[in-house]
Parts: sequence; C-alpha cells; structure tokens
Amino acid sequence: MNAESATERLGTATLVAASVAIVTWSSSFAGIAYGLKAFTPPELSLLRFLIASAVLVIPVASGRIKLPPLRDWPAILVLGFIGISLYQLTLGYTMTRATVAATAVVIALSPGVTSALAALRLGERVSRAAIVGLFVAFGGVVLITVGAGHELHFEPMTLLALISVLATSIYFVWQKPLLARTTSVSFTVASIFAGTIGLIPFGLDLPAKIVSVPHAQLWSAAYLGIVPTIVGYFCWNFALSRAPASKVSSFLYVQPLVASAIAWLCLDQIPTLATVAGGLLAIGGVVLTVRSARRAPAAVVTAPVALVPAPTRAPKVAIAVAPAALSSRCCTQS
Repeated sequence: MNAESATERLGTATLVAASVAIVTWSSSFAGIAYGLKAFTPPELSLLRFLIASAVLVIPVASGRIKLPPLRDWPAILVLGFIGISLYQLTLGYTMTRATVAATAVVIALSPGVTSALAALRLGERVSRAAIVGLFVAFGGVVLITVGAGHELHFEPMTLLALISVLATSIYFVWQKPLLARTTSVSFTVASIFAGTIGLIPFGLDLPAKIVSVPHAQLWSAAYLGIVPTIVGYFCWNFALSRAPASKVSSFLYVQPLVASAIAWLCLDQIPTLATVAGGLLAIGGVVLTVRSARRAPAAVVTAPVALVPAPTRAPKVAIAVAPAALSSRCCTQS
C-alpha cells in the first residue's frame, strides 16, 4: 500500500514538474521575441543566463547547493555549450525571421530526435516506422519554412531551428548518466554556469548595449533569466531524473500550442495556415517516431525470455525447444 502510494506521488511529481517546465519554456518564446526588439540574439542569451547565474551563485556560495564532482565537469561543459549556448544562439537567430508559432513547432521535433538518439546510444534498432516518421516530420519543417513569415516564401533562417533541436536532444540524452551520479539540482546549476561561459565570447558588446536599451526589454531579459531558465530547467531536469528521456520529451508536443497562445495574447502573432499545416505534419511524424521507438525495446527483450525456463538437466531438449518458441513468437509478431 505504501509502495503504491509512493509510486503515485512520484508520478504526480514528474507530471507536475514537466508541465511547469513546458509552460515556462513556452512563455520564453514570446519573451525572446520581445527582447530581440532591442538586443541581438547573442546579447539577449548572454544577459538572460548571466542573470540566472548571478541568482544561482548565492545558494552555491552559501553551501545550500553542491556542485558536481570535478570528474564530471568536462562532460558538463560540453553539454552546457551544446544544450544551452548553441541552442539559445540558433533559437534566437531563428526567431529574428520566424514567428513564435513557427519556431515552437520546429522545436517540437525534439521528442522524435531525442528518442532516436536514445535508441542509438543504447544500441537499440531503429524501426522503419521511426525513420518514416522522421521524414514526415522533416516535411512538416520544410512546409513551415515556406510559411514562416507573413507571406509564402522560403525562409532558410528557420532551418537553424533544426540545429536547436539536435542540440537540445543531445543535452537531454547525454545528461542521463550524469543525473545517475548527482542530483538534478546540482547538474542544472552546473550546466547553466557552463552555458553562460559558452555564451560570453558571442556577447562582448552587451555592456554597451545595456545602457541604451529600454527598461521593458531589460525586464524581459530578467524574466527569461529567472522563470524559464531557473524554474524551467530545474523542473525539466528533475523530471528527466525520474523518467526516461523519450517519455519526458513527449511533453514538448504541447509546447507549440501553449507558445502560440501566449504569442497571440502578448504579441498579436496569429499563426499562418502554412504554419498550422506544417505543424500538424511535423507533430504527426514525431508521434510516429516516438511510438515506434518505445515499442522497439519490448521486441528485443522477448527473445531471450523463451530460453529462461529451459530445464538445466536436459540441454539437448532446451536447444530443440528454443528455436520452436522463437519461430512461433516471430510468426505471431509479424
């Protein structure tokens, strides 16, 4: 009874954490679009994470948050640059040419890419359905690049979002071993510090820009640094520490809808018909990819099970029975 209730509480905590992360990250698209009216993408990204790092330095210095051991820092620095620095830069440049809705839909490809990377890293076979799903999703991305602006024309800058998708998927998958050795809080703080360091060379003009920008954009950067960065990353990495990356990343399906609604209310950005059609196509392909990726491990595990109950005193019988069991099992699956 207690074990069941503990499991239910764990599932609820993961669900709530992932949901909070999605809502805060969805609001960041509108915040980035507003901040880019005064800052360049590198400047806004650096200011956002400098604010987050300044807030997090306080609990680290006081000893309330312990940083990961030194042996994990090379991997954290690499993941911080890929999953935060590179992701934020490519996302920012994408949003200088594309609407919030178009960008959010392309970023929603990350569950499919995350599932594929997780399967490849674990040595699992990628099914034909997963490959087809990725091609379908990419077709949706191409359609979005055609309708990313106010008129139908090809906008190659939108394809930078694909780099963002790959970067954040690598961040999700490759952090799992680190989360097994440290807490999600320690890893999140360390990766935010690493991402901030990676952004410094790209935002050297930030000090001069801060003096001249309107206060509204500064408040927007402060919101991005505290809510989507600190709250969002803490909740997301907490969920990743409690559940498989492919399952947690599936919450990103909802992000385009929430981001589009916030952008509609705050920025008067109405999604174009091409964006909606491309979004449906892209998300459909992602769903196909993730579902096939989740079914793949079950097919691999079933084969050895037939050999487990084989008698130990009659090895010849066990050898004769195993192929028959396997062949009947294969016929059933086909």
